Amino acid sequence: MKKLSRSLQTKYLVLIISAMFILPIAFPLASFVVYLPALLVNYNKMEVYQSDEIESEWHEKAMTLQNLTDSEIIDSLKETVNELEHSSVFWVDNTGKTRFTSNEKARVPEIWNASDIVLFMKESYGGDPFTVVSFIGEEKNGLIVLQIDRKYMDYPIQQLENYFEIIYAIVVGLLLLLFIILFWLFFRTIQKRIVRLQSTMDIENQNIPSKVKVGEMDELGQLEDSFNKMIERLEVGRLREQEEEKLRKELIANLSHDLRTPLATIRAHAYSLKNEDISPEGQESITIIDKKIDHLHTLIENLLSYTLLSSGKYSYKPKDVDVNRAIRLSLSAWYPIFEKEGLEVDVQLFEKTLSWRMDPNWFERILDNLFQNVVRHAKSGKYIGILCEEDKIIIKDRGPGMKKKSEQSGVGIGLSIIELMTKEMGMIWTIDSSNEGTTITITKP
Repeated sequence: MKKLSRSLQTKYLVLIISAMFILPIAFPLASFVVYLPALLVNYNKMEVYQSDEIESEWHEKAMTLQNLTDSEIIDSLKETVNELEHSSVFWVDNTGKTRFTSNEKARVPEIWNASDIVLFMKESYGGDPFTVVSFIGEEKNGLIVLQIDRKYMDYPIQQLENYFEIIYAIVVGLLLLLFIILFWLFFRTIQKRIVRLQSTMDIENQNIPSKVKVGEMDELGQLEDSFNKMIERLEVGRLREQEEEKLRKELIANLSHDLRTPLATIRAHAYSLKNEDISPEGQESITIIDKKIDHLHTLIENLLSYTLLSSGKYSYKPKDVDVNRAIRLSLSAWYPIFEKEGLEVDVQLFEKTLSWRMDPNWFERILDNLFQNVVRHAKSGKYIGILCEEDKIIIKDRGPGMKKKSEQSGVGIGLSIIELMTKEMGMIWTIDSSNEGTTITITKP
């Protein structure tokens, strides 16, 4: 039951059901809210003017003024103003002149003509303020006018009739707005939790995302909890992977060191056998053994170098290096091998002194791996070209390309070493290979 009460589905259904029950009664409720203040008024203690009584008394008042002097008429009108609170009166004599007005702020013309009087009576009829016009003595002494604001003529509940539709619409609108806000808050909360979870999952560089704070244990809370458990398993797996990687690198390094001694012993014995008087077939076998020992030695060196590079333990000492000189030194060591394999060597160095910031030993290792790759996999093309420009070095061959397997194809660890070294020194290297040859370009840092 507790789990059900925390469910997002349950909360959503509660909102829907509440809306279904409350909205139908919203309209009578709005009417009740509109009229409630007026219903709470004590009408017995309120003094409200009755229009019929006021009109009748005002006509009687006019009849009593027909034989009075001007000053007596004015005094009588002042008494009326004092008796009828919130009222105002004015008197226009038979010549059309305003003789008295109780409200100095009222816009009462000083001189009236017949059309002004007719227009005034037409505009005042049924309007606000409530207006009564009465002639004194059958129009012999002019007319008197009584005005009272309509709000003093009706009870509060009657005054609401003019504003009922507006207030009613406001109350209903507020109820609807309340439900809209509740629904918005409901979905806004869900959206914020989803966005927070999504932003946590959007990570770069293959990092493990951090855990999220688990809110209520509803459907989203269960998802957040499952996400955190997944993160825990990933962290454990990553830690185990790092430990295994560390052990693997240590094992490779140890094996590389341990294999050097027996290889050196085998090479020494093979060299001794060369000086013995053996058959030509035996000499050929010794030559093959010697080549395989060289190949295995190179693989071990590459494997050890790759392990040290990937773990950041390979010695790196950058300095300004004369590129032309470094290429010449490397070629001098490899030229006999190129000549032995029948390769045409095309060298075009930069015409001026060229200096790059890099580790000379790393650069020598890169060139050795590239030259070795040509000798092993592209010697059938009988060509190697070395082009040195101001900002790049280009090495070409005319072999079958990297997609075709050669007799001595391996795991490509030499190229992996080149990639790690060039990346560490800030260089960019690219490979363009086809069945007509391979072009490798190294761009300066």
